Amino acid sequence: MEEKEAESVAVFQELSTAKAREIQSHTTSIEKKTSRVGELDLSIVRMKQELTEDEAALIENKKFLNDLDSDCATKSKDMEMRVKTRAEELVAIHDTIKILNDDDALEMFKKTLPGASMMQTGSGKKEAAKAEAVRVLRKVAHKDTDESSGNDLRFLELALMGNKVDFSKVFKMIEEMVSILKQEQVDDEAKKEYCRMQLDAVGDKSKTITGVIHDLEVDIDEKVGAMATLKDELKVHNAAIRELDHLVAEATDQRKQENTEFTQLMSDDTAAKELLAFAKNRLQKFYNPKLYKEPSKADAFLQIVSAHAHTQEPGPPPATFGKEYKKSGESGGVVQMIDLLVRDLDKEMTEAQTQEEFAQKAYEELMNDSASKRAKDVKGIQVKESARADTEELLTKAKGDISDKKAEFMAIEKYTAQLHSECDWLLQNFDLRHSARAEEMDALKQAKAILSGADFSLVQKAPLLRGAQQ
Repeated sequence: MEEKEAESVAVFQELSTAKAREIQSHTTSIEKKTSRVGELDLSIVRMKQELTEDEAALIENKKFLNDLDSDCATKSKDMEMRVKTRAEELVAIHDTIKILNDDDALEMFKKTLPGASMMQTGSGKKEAAKAEAVRVLRKVAHKDTDESSGNDLRFLELALMGNKVDFSKVFKMIEEMVSILKQEQVDDEAKKEYCRMQLDAVGDKSKTITGVIHDLEVDIDEKVGAMATLKDELKVHNAAIRELDHLVAEATDQRKQENTEFTQLMSDDTAAKELLAFAKNRLQKFYNPKLYKEPSKADAFLQIVSAHAHTQEPGPPPATFGKEYKKSGESGGVVQMIDLLVRDLDKEMTEAQTQEEFAQKAYEELMNDSASKRAKDVKGIQVKESARADTEELLTKAKGDISDKKAEFMAIEKYTAQLHSECDWLLQNFDLRHSARAEEMDALKQAKAILSGADFSLVQKAPLLRGAQQ
């Protein structure tokens, strides 16, 4: 019972140690998860606040997009009207120059203006030319447009329609129009450079964020795989611990049963040896009184049993024995047989003792190895649980990062679309606008040159007007 109690105490201590470690592991896991719950609560509050801000920003962005679409549509129509007006204006200027430089007009100027000054000798012809020029310019100047060049053409038309034409004012108006066209060209070039720089910048940033998103997706896939692997490994470790506990329980039951059998065997063999010794001593009392030993108090039970066995009536003696009975000389063989039985019992008890010690040592080694393996498995589970928690935390962070990057990518795509809506028309029509503007400036310069000739001597000779046109 003391050995059994000692075994029970050892098993209890091992189980108590294992449970204490398990409690410590669960306590650490609970603390870590409690901390993570607090962090997630803060993150949820922060994300809700960010969601409210993002919703407000989304409303503003939608309003800005609607306004931008409306403005872009209006500006696109205005630009188309402007290009069309400028083309018509250019045609009008060319028509005006052609009218003034026509061969019939030159012949008329030769006949009517033979002197050096058109202003002094040919005011009637000059008025006719002005009226024709005004008629041509009116085709462009009276279009429904808000462009500054159209207004300038209207002012130019009004100036030419006056009774007394001050060509210095007309020249100033032409110079201002040329200056405005140059400034518009400078603005277009600056806007073109701005658009290219912004499109390149957002393109590079979009590629960078796309790469980051791809890396985060790969990282998330790896962490999901790691989580699955850790889950499988935890299943293996837990199954191994359960199997080990089952084997330890079976080994403990087997050891208890073997010890019980050993104890019973030793008790039975000891009782058998005592009974044989008592029987041998009883024989010695009869056959060899000198070897007889008085039984001790411990053998009183055997004496009582022996006496009780001989209290029965033996019955009448055999009729064949008529003489005195003599002690047999063959009693030594019985004693030797008893000694042989005792030796067999001693041998059996020695073997059983050796086997018991060996089995107990093997059981203790098995318990130590099992405890060590169980502790190692528990430690492995703790490590795997910690790694799983860390991986899950990193996975949550990576998912949050990829969500932020995707939102940033969507914002960049939206800004890119806005840039395209703002810049594509300019980039596509830049060369056409530049060419049209250059032609318009050339036409204004040619008109100035023609009017300069009209101011001093409009047509002294026909080749002068042709040179002004060139």
